[in-house]
Amino acid sequence: MTLATGCPIAHGALSAARTPTGCPVSQRAADFDPFEDGYQQDPPEYVRWAREQEPIFWSPKLGYWVVTRYDDIKAIFRDNLTFSPSIALEKITPTGDEANAVLASYGFALNRTLVNEDEPAHMPRRRALMDPFTPEELKHHEPMVRELAREYVDRFIDNGRADLVDQMLWEIPLTVALHFLGVPEEDMDTLRKYSIAHTVNTWGRPKPEEQVAVAHAVGNFWQFAGKVLDKMRENPEGGGWMQYGLRKQRELPEVVTDSYLHSMMMAGIVAAHETTANATANAMKLLLQHPDVWREVCEDPSLIPNAVEECLRHNGSVAAWRRMVTADAQVGGVDLPAGSKLLIVTSSANHDDRHFADGDLFDIRRDNASDHLTFGYGSHQCMGKNLARMEMQI
Repeated sequence: MTLATGCPIAHGALSAARTPTGCPVSQRAADFDPFEDGYQQDPPEYVRWAREQEPIFWSPKLGYWVVTRYDDIKAIFRDNLTFSPSIALEKITPTGDEANAVLASYGFALNRTLVNEDEPAHMPRRRALMDPFTPEELKHHEPMVRELAREYVDRFIDNGRADLVDQMLWEIPLTVALHFLGVPEEDMDTLRKYSIAHTVNTWGRPKPEEQVAVAHAVGNFWQFAGKVLDKMRENPEGGGWMQYGLRKQRELPEVVTDSYLHSMMMAGIVAAHETTANATANAMKLLLQHPDVWREVCEDPSLIPNAVEECLRHNGSVAAWRRMVTADAQVGGVDLPAGSKLLIVTSSANHDDRHFADGDLFDIRRDNASDHLTFGYGSHQCMGKNLARMEMQI
């Protein structure tokens, strides 16, 4: 059903705003704000109205088209040429001049990484750096993850209660990430301090006075990551992913460049840490909110792999991704002009009843739980997905 202009119908009251194509904007779309508590606490519920009534809408506040249904989002992931990942790590809140000057003073120059790189550069680098992420290679890390889990549980097991996030779930994924990258033990504590700054710099909405402090933290993170990488160059035969990258650089210097490795060193810590820590915390919360399911899993560990997939579907740690439209396109019957920015709410897709029967139900026996889009889909799907799965299962 469309308006006389050919625009998709805007359900309910209309606002005074217009989309870039000249269509009316519904009041609910005009009010959409991903920084509000409702979205921050429960994105799928916050955009339920859109999923049911206006699955692709223009957000005047954000300056993005927001996409909420499973099939539409999967189609966008599938076509990485029309829907470029180039803005995936773009600052959602532009940095002020003072903060930019601070970043420049540190020589901050984060380049494209596997997350936000376009073709034809992306796939050769992905192939070159993929081997350490294969299931066969990841098995070598399993004893370390199990040892860490036992060590952290032993610290509080006799206390009768624990803050699992502070005392375990935040620390273990970061330690695993640092070991996976090959960071020397003596440098781990310093890098721990900086890991949160990069996320705030990319996805947060710091006030102008906060931007400068964040910029200093990001700058220090950048410089220290470079120093650690230089140290790794002295012993590139180590077992970490960064050392693997340094060895690949000898073979493919035009593919695996110095600046690329520096950027991956910094981005890799963040990618492997926070997403896994938050996903594991969400999974534990879900299981504790469903004590019958918790008992089932304890009694039958064979349920754990699918339970992890269902936790990732129901309440994963990544709410949304972003894409840039490179050529005029149509998704779900909505015209998207070239240059449009898209907020693709994967957490909403994971609750879409059109793909997941009774999508809000937490069901560890769901036969298509692994269809979730928490790790993305297609050529830019998360390379570390199996490392995260292993950590969560343990």
